[in-house]
Amino acid sequence: MASEVMQTRQSPLMEIFGAFPGFPKAVKRGFAAIFLGLCGFSLPASASLAIFNDGRVVKIADYRVSGKDIEITLPGGGGYTTSLLTIERIVDDEVAPAPPEMDAVKPRKSLPDLSYKPVRNASIHGRYDRLIDEECRKANLDVAFVSAVIRAESNFNPWAVSRKGARGLMQLMPATAARLGVRRIFDPASNIRGGVRYLKELCVRFSNAPELVLAAYNAGEDTVDSYGGMPPYRETVSYVKKILSWWSPAPAAPTV
Repeated sequence: MASEVMQTRQSPLMEIFGAFPGFPKAVKRGFAAIFLGLCGFSLPASASLAIFNDGRVVKIADYRVSGKDIEITLPGGGGYTTSLLTIERIVDDEVAPAPPEMDAVKPRKSLPDLSYKPVRNASIHGRYDRLIDEECRKANLDVAFVSAVIRAESNFNPWAVSRKGARGLMQLMPATAARLGVRRIFDPASNIRGGVRYLKELCVRFSNAPELVLAAYNAGEDTVDSYGGMPPYRETVSYVKKILSWWSPAPAAPTV
């Protein structure tokens, strides 16, 4: 059985914002980001953020996944073990990228077409084409877009497990998989179905802006909301740039 959260030490900032359980997750994250900016905090390049399902955002020094649990080490020493099901995601390297890097992933003014088209079945790997096409057709989502995400997440390895505990072709965290109803996380069909459903949710939430959809898939939708756009995380910016370099939007429909 997964262990319960046993926190031995928490940063003062997270204690302050964690003390207000009634605040929405995005509000707490936004306050934390503003507070850091006003106070001139400079976080080390090796820092990571553990984002919990209940909205807490905790700066951590290190982490290690062990079975169904994750062992977290805090910057000031000490740490705790919690179930992976309590973790929404972990974002590495929270240092802001240079302005030119941020400019490269700004949402475009003219949004591309992310809807499903049979002729867009242009995945880079052939083994899972049928499964990807089937789920994209049901969700009305661009096959090439989803294929590029899978390439970035797992390089089409259905047994992939990241250091953070994300699993399967679309690298679903256990908590995300549970929310999406994915019971067999390593089963290609189940994993793709859950990942496509999640991407579709993000497309609706962020009005089909691919930059924000990808940023949310990597760093979390509440994180994107709290920053009002692309989060200034080097990992997230690099992730978005990489996928956009592989994916070409469908041509716009001719106007009559």
